[in-house]
Amino acid sequence: MTPTGPARPPQAPRTEVISFGCRLNAYESTVMRELAAEAGLADAVIVNTCAVTAEAERQARQAIRKARRQRPGATIIVTGCAAQIAPARFAAMPEVDRVLGNAEKLRAADLNPGADAARIAVGDIMAVRETAGHLLRGPAEDGSGDRARAFLQVQQGCDHRCTFCIIPFGRGNSRSVPAGAVVDQARALVAQGCNEIVLTGVDLTAYGGDLPGRPTLGQLARRLLALVPDLKRLRLSSLDPVEIDDALWRLVAEEPRLMPHLHLSAQAGDDMILKRMKRRHTRRDMIDACRRARDLRPGIALGADLIAGFPTETEAMFASTLSLVEECGLAFLHVFPFSPREGTPAARMPPVPPAEARARAARLRGAGEAALQRHVARRVGTADRLLVERAGEGRAEDYTPVALDRPGPAPGSVVAVRLAARPGGGLVGHPVERLAA
Repeated sequence: MTPTGPARPPQAPRTEVISFGCRLNAYESTVMRELAAEAGLADAVIVNTCAVTAEAERQARQAIRKARRQRPGATIIVTGCAAQIAPARFAAMPEVDRVLGNAEKLRAADLNPGADAARIAVGDIMAVRETAGHLLRGPAEDGSGDRARAFLQVQQGCDHRCTFCIIPFGRGNSRSVPAGAVVDQARALVAQGCNEIVLTGVDLTAYGGDLPGRPTLGQLARRLLALVPDLKRLRLSSLDPVEIDDALWRLVAEEPRLMPHLHLSAQAGDDMILKRMKRRHTRRDMIDACRRARDLRPGIALGADLIAGFPTETEAMFASTLSLVEECGLAFLHVFPFSPREGTPAARMPPVPPAEARARAARLRGAGEAALQRHVARRVGTADRLLVERAGEGRAEDYTPVALDRPGPAPGSVVAVRLAARPGGGLVGHPVERLAA
């Protein structure tokens, strides 16, 4: 008889986190995985919802039903912005065992409270003042398995009231993580081998307005880079084009460890639509911000969020947004057809027919794809330092995706490459010993 060795104890059913929406949600999903393990939660599915669009909520409900079919014995917990805003709607689903608010989801005791807990635990998000208590203790995944970079939350909530946006009611008022806590967390991440950190938040350029002395995002970034000298790359998530402070502009010009890539929350390129959105910038402000970025950092790559088919948008108004892509030299677009959210002023405005909104979004995406190809063509023959995200793939400093000509470098490593055109489109990086000074 062949010996089989000692029997392995059966593994406890795992806790799965399904995340929708923004990078901040992805960050918090990783935090929830850690907290669930601490709390001893097993055989559970946590669905971290998004409320940006009605489609995002529909997808979350679909995922909940699928999770119940696939794991009939698991505890299903629903949380995130959509759950915060409309907890009863999710609690009414027979598949759902428990609904948590955005504050409660980041407390281990609420993730596994015991059999006698209330089915809905959703507090007043506007009363929440704390931000930093759940800072991550390890590199964060973005939902795709990428552990090459860490997303570090420094700000939460939003004090603005754009007419299309429901998120302030899911996230609460703007609040910031003190700089000392951010630096401590960045040091810990770098000590674990993290080469790139992305600062993230709901309204990132609002950072510091609630802290003593009202420090700015640029001041935070400067302090972080000075006090964590071993951090190789710092990146920023979405920025309001008129709230970029002077200290941040100086870093764009002078600090090579701040990556040459800015993503701007533009939303539209027509002044009347921007006014009806209740945005804080004009078309000219957006153009000026992009021009200033290029003047300070030649070769910087720029991206933007854009909404197509906002209520009252005419073809001429849409043409102003479409032309913004080329006028600002945008390379990376996030395009959304307008989706009305119940409870927002925009939902009561005269709508653009949904089919027309989708058609305009498709035209914007086409313009974005053409702009990206022009950007890629300009990179051919240049040198860069590539952050390897997974086997054979990575991102240049300006966030351009690049394939390596051979597998080998481990995810998370930074590799010097020479860029060439890739057959079929895109870029391929050929590793080199070092880059020219």
